[in-house]
Amino acid sequence: MLNKINHIGIAVTSLDEAIPFYRDQLGMSFKGMEEVAEQRVKVAFLAVGESKIELLEPTSPDSAVAKFLEKNGPGIHHIAYEVDDIEAAIAKLTQDGARMIDSTPRSGAHGSRIAFIHPKSSGGVLTELCQAGHTK
Repeated sequence: MLNKINHIGIAVTSLDEAIPFYRDQLGMSFKGMEEVAEQRVKVAFLAVGESKIELLEPTSPDSAVAKFLEKNGPGIHHIAYEVDDIEAAIAKLTQDGARMIDSTPRSGAHGSRIAFIHPKSSGGVLTELCQAGHTK
């Protein structure tokens, strides 16, 4: 069902303040920034090898990332796994008893389709399923 780790999401209070550490100090390749209005976040992707880091800055105080930052401060928010067929993955997880935050996929960055598994079903880790979009 899972192909690979697509990215690790890290909640930050400011992309402008966070990007230089990953890009300049760690030497990751900056792959772009975009706003994901449905999620009320701005995201920046940085790559190291085949792996990506997704920095998440909330654009609204009522977004899930803003609430995470209020409760926990900056840090790892989620891990995302790439799947070929997100509907099939959701169906299998639901059938196997996993609690889903999203029972149907929603829009993610770069035209992807995403769905989250509730942390209570994944050992306390917010887990994202990610099906690549047609544009990257």
